[in-house]
Order: sequence, then C-alpha cells, then structure tokens
Amino acid sequence: MRISGSIALVTGANRGIGRHFAGQLLERGAAKVYATARNPEQIDIPGVERLRLDITDPGSVEAAAAIASDVTLLVNNAGISTFTNLVTGDLATIRSELDTHFYGTLSMVRAFAPVLATNGGGGILNLLSAMSWFSYDGANAYGVAKAAEWSLTNGIRLELAGQGTLVTGLHLGSADTDMSAGYHGDKIDPADVVRAALDGVEAGRIEVLADEWSAYVKASLANDPSDFYAATAR
Repeated sequence: MRISGSIALVTGANRGIGRHFAGQLLERGAAKVYATARNPEQIDIPGVERLRLDITDPGSVEAAAAIASDVTLLVNNAGISTFTNLVTGDLATIRSELDTHFYGTLSMVRAFAPVLATNGGGGILNLLSAMSWFSYDGANAYGVAKAAEWSLTNGIRLELAGQGTLVTGLHLGSADTDMSAGYHGDKIDPADVVRAALDGVEAGRIEVLADEWSAYVKASLANDPSDFYAATAR
C-alpha cells in the first residue's frame, strides 16, 4: 500500500490524531485527502477536501461513500472517550461508546469495502488502543468498545483478504490530544503516532504498536493477568 498517489479518507479529522493523519497523508504525496467531521467547517487543513460525516449515522456514511467513490485508503480514526464504568455507568453512554467505536467503524467498513475493491483493494487503518487488551477502572466502557473494535479489525482482515485490501490495526497508549486532556500520565506525540501508523501501512503490516506501553501490554497477554494488574495498580 503506497501512500503517494493514494486517495485517502480520514474520519474525525478536525482535531487530534485525525488532523495529523490528514496533514501527513498530504505530506507523503496522497493525491487527495477527504478530511471528514460532523462539523467540517472546523477543519482548517490546507489542501484537503472537507466532507461532512457522522459515522454513527448510516445515512451520513452512505452519502460519504457515494461522494468519495475514489478512495483507496480508509483511516477509521473517529472516536470518543466518556470515562464511564460498566456496573454503575449510564447505559446510554456505554452504548454511545459501542455505537462509535464498533458499529460506527463497522458501518464505514461495510460502506467502503466495495469502493476499495473497485479501486484495486487499497487499505483500511483502524485506530485502536492498548485498552483493547486491558481494563481500567473509570473507563471500562471505552475498553469494551476498543476490544470489540480490535476483534472487528481481525475479522474484516480475513473477510477482505480476497479483494486485496490490507487491514491494519493501530494500538497506542495515550496521545497528547484534547481527548486525553484529563489524563496526567505519559503521552506520546500524536505526530509520532501517525508517522508510525503510515510507515506500517506502507510496509504492509497488519498491526502497529505506536509506543512502548502498547508493546508492554500486548506482551503481558501471554502471562497470568494478575501479574499485569498487580504491576500497574494505582
């Protein structure tokens, strides 16, 4: 999957990691970048094609796929973090996490898979999380949603292999963006996250670990989970 000459679409491109994706794609020679958001007037990246898109609205997704029928690289970046637990948290808020990360991503994949097939296969990059692999008291709805999105990523990779579509999952801990403003631990530069992700796509990798934390969490999965939670207890 070559970035140069590609036609990319980035969800949630108005800020944070999504904004960096749109900018770096252009820097790497993408022929066109659709930068999407619920409020595209907030997108201020020179050279992109702004497009209104709400990934939780099937009609909006369908309309975007009809307009962006030349896409060869889909970057599923849009996401939310509500810092909600499962037992005591509001069910509607928990559902909103799943509606965004799982169903919203799935809706985008289902709409754009035929587009990618028509255009030669292309690639899909899903922004996942180290929390695909562990739980954190205070943000368990996010962990569930990202675990579901990780499984989705693995599943669609198998289903789309026949049409030649590369499916890459990007994992990271916390990036220094508005979304993680309330978190005071170590944060990775979002520009570095995007650089690692696009390097991985061009190398044909199916998984990218953007930082040491996500690599540490993944490595812990082979061990007794009590060891991980004891080592990371607050």
